[in-house]
Amino acid sequence: MLLGEMRPTYKEKMKEISVLSLICSCLYPESRKNILGDFEDMDIKPINKRASGQAFEVILKPTSPVTDAAHCITSPPKRDLSLDDIQKKLEAAEDRRRSQEAQVLQALAEKREHERDVLLRAMEENSNFSRMAEEKLQMKMEQIEENRMAYLAAMMERLQEREKRAQEVRRNKELREALTA
Repeated sequence: MLLGEMRPTYKEKMKEISVLSLICSCLYPESRKNILGDFEDMDIKPINKRASGQAFEVILKPTSPVTDAAHCITSPPKRDLSLDDIQKKLEAAEDRRRSQEAQVLQALAEKREHERDVLLRAMEENSNFSRMAEEKLQMKMEQIEENRMAYLAAMMERLQEREKRAQEVRRNKELREALTA
């Protein structure tokens, strides 16, 4: 079916009805009877089944042979495609396909590059975290060792003081025993 042979569509016909006449037909039902039958190639029938407003049924009439001639548009003649034209079209299609493949490959390469960058950053952050944790642990171990050495030194000093006191007590005891004996 040619484009010119098609009947006018519903939208085209509705454009022919002015908005004002449609509103007037809703507000003044007595004047609607005159407006509804004025169009040559369509019938408009009111439907009174709606309580909330107006409804219309638009019926397009079949086109007459006279109107077909007025709307008939001839299509431009088709030109014959030569072998060169077909070859050019195939080459253009191949170029488009290659271009699309190159774009897809480039997008994949960019995605892989981004993934590699993210992975390198994650590994660097992990390495930094490990190094910092090791440094903190080393400092903590040194502090513990210093505290332990200080504690042992204090204990040794107390033991030496007790030993001196014990020797003094023993000496005093021996002197007392020597004096009493």
